[in-house]
Amino acid sequence: MALPMLESLAAEDSAPDSTAKRLVCIGGYLGFHQKSIYPRQAGRDYEMSPLLHPIAEHRNDFTIFSGLDHRAPNGHGAWSNYLCGQNPESESLDQIVAGQIGQGSRFPSMQLTAGKASRSMSFTRQGIALPMIQRPSVLYRKLFASADDRAHTEYLLKSGRSALDLVLADAQRLQRKVSRRDADKLSEYFHSVRDVEKRMARQLKGIDDPIPQTDYRLPNYDPVAPNLMLEAETLMYDLLALALQTESTRVAAMFLAGLGQVFTIDGETLQAGYHALSHHGNDPDKVRDLVKVELEHMKCFNHFLTQLKTSTDAHGRPLLDSTIVMLGTGMGDASRHANDNLPTIVVGGGFRHGQHISVDRTQPAAPLLGDLFITMMQKLGLEEESFSNAHRNLNHLFS
Repeated sequence: MALPMLESLAAEDSAPDSTAKRLVCIGGYLGFHQKSIYPRQAGRDYEMSPLLHPIAEHRNDFTIFSGLDHRAPNGHGAWSNYLCGQNPESESLDQIVAGQIGQGSRFPSMQLTAGKASRSMSFTRQGIALPMIQRPSVLYRKLFASADDRAHTEYLLKSGRSALDLVLADAQRLQRKVSRRDADKLSEYFHSVRDVEKRMARQLKGIDDPIPQTDYRLPNYDPVAPNLMLEAETLMYDLLALALQTESTRVAAMFLAGLGQVFTIDGETLQAGYHALSHHGNDPDKVRDLVKVELEHMKCFNHFLTQLKTSTDAHGRPLLDSTIVMLGTGMGDASRHANDNLPTIVVGGGFRHGQHISVDRTQPAAPLLGDLFITMMQKLGLEEESFSNAHRNLNHLFS
């Protein structure tokens, strides 16, 4: 079973440094309502926008950028410009990074999706789209079960037992051998694993039971409960946090889907499907419901950031301090199918945060989103000086 990073097992010369160790890229297919996510003021004294309120407790741990993009084509079909730059289906940021820092972990990179992915997010150097894991149960088995015992692991989840039961004696012996701080960390980690398993068990209940035969034809959308996408999103974040905590991976990309699902939020069923709401045409009722969905995304994101902030690495530092997390999109305004001015939030990674950086993209020398990617790659220890059509970094903006 994978363990969290422990100081007792760390190499003597692996002292902490200013280099970030991990990268997580999260992409919302339908973007975010710009007037609801962008603060009105630039700089450090900005007032929290409605969509930033759920992550307000992490204000000093993130920077929000407005005005950045890749000068890429417009439309849903070009959404993959988000991590690929000006030319969709070029090698994506996460894969460039995984090629240099991902080989030291069990999985050089992970590609996940909450909801059915309608677009690809990660691409190899040859332009091959990498498949994404949609079912949390599949990701769980990938992290915590070998090929030989996957069926047994699913049995354990459904029966209410835990994978920890299988290694309980070993875990107790290990806790007696490591330092007090590591023992506390192991207790915290085992508690987190049990919490995830409980949620997984509820989701797995009946998932493989026989399905009655019917002549009814399913509509042309994700048959795996599309209206439960937000619940799947929470589980994916939980499992991703565990993957990072156990060094199972150092690079991950997660796609936040958006199709025709009609969500019920706080007991109220919204007036239209998610995709239709994103094409609001500035109708105030649709915008209101769209923002409700996006607020749920931000609440899930806040939970993930809190997990990384309260988990520690082998040196006792918050995991968030050495993990760069980027929440963004390839769609600046879904209502116009416009892929410019992409809302982008960068969290953690050892950067000096706490500001809204507003870029005037109409200026000839305006920086690109790729310039930010160069800064992120350099913070991760990569000697990169360009990305797509970008050829400078934005290091000075974090100083």
